Amino acid sequence: MIHPLKFKPILKERLWGGTKLKEVFGKPIESDITGESWELSTVPGDISVVANGSLEGKSLQELIDSNGEELLGKSVVERFGKEFPILIKFIDAKQDLSIQLHPNDALAKERHNSFGKTEMWYIMDADPKAELIVGFNKDVTKEEYAESVANDTLLDLLNYEQVKEGDTFFINTGKIHAIGAGVMLAEIQQTSDVTYRVFDFNRKDKDGNLRELHTDLALDAVDYEKKDDFKVSYSHEKNEVNTMVDCPYFKTNFIELTENLELDTVNRDSFTIFMCVGGEAKISTAEGEVAIKSGETALLPASTQKISLQSTGAKLLEVTI
Repeated sequence: MIHPLKFKPILKERLWGGTKLKEVFGKPIESDITGESWELSTVPGDISVVANGSLEGKSLQELIDSNGEELLGKSVVERFGKEFPILIKFIDAKQDLSIQLHPNDALAKERHNSFGKTEMWYIMDADPKAELIVGFNKDVTKEEYAESVANDTLLDLLNYEQVKEGDTFFINTGKIHAIGAGVMLAEIQQTSDVTYRVFDFNRKDKDGNLRELHTDLALDAVDYEKKDDFKVSYSHEKNEVNTMVDCPYFKTNFIELTENLELDTVNRDSFTIFMCVGGEAKISTAEGEVAIKSGETALLPASTQKISLQSTGAKLLEVTI
């Protein structure tokens, strides 16, 4: 039987990254530009490795290959085979990220033999007046958009959202977006690293080069309509499971604990992920227990039948398929 799993973080230097992942969460970073901590990944070249218990040192892919249905759930294996279907990250944006978007499943499969990239963000910390870019501020045509990219006036067409802790956003494929400076967040997304970068503030990397843009690829992938479908409204009932996002690729709930909570998962044909976005908690199952604190993640196998959450102050994102 598979015990509750924690994994070694996969840390990513980014031009826009900072040091909060170390200062706030205690991640083992040495760089001043660490932008991402990949918590759960089977992206080739970046496969998570177990950090606790009897399975320490095993990779997530090894466990899926040897215990696919027990770990993932039968229905998940039927849909995705032996690939972990989502990618879990914490992100620290010291500077603005590039303006970007992600292709849908059909386009990503055709062009990159990849999944598309639907994602969601939970804001864990934000400097005063910190913003996200999400979508356009009006309907635009493909021609208007292409002209704005060519003329460096794209920023005039974009929608800006000031954010605070607890704000949550759902980013459909095709939606133009960017995380702004001073935002730290938890990200849940389809397993894909396909990003179309369309504007990068003319920044240069450490070698003095402009980063690659994907303006031509993006033209057929952009959703040009203004849509107010991105801000997630959810209840905050304490010691309850509050639905945030329920989409074909993942389901995410918000749980704030002031006392212990028992969850019956006997009929859940999916793995369960807990991202701790505040405080700390102990997670117990018949197979073992694991402690997580803010900025940490745990994975429980689909075979788990009952989960005990023990805490008097944790905020958790519960993610399933």
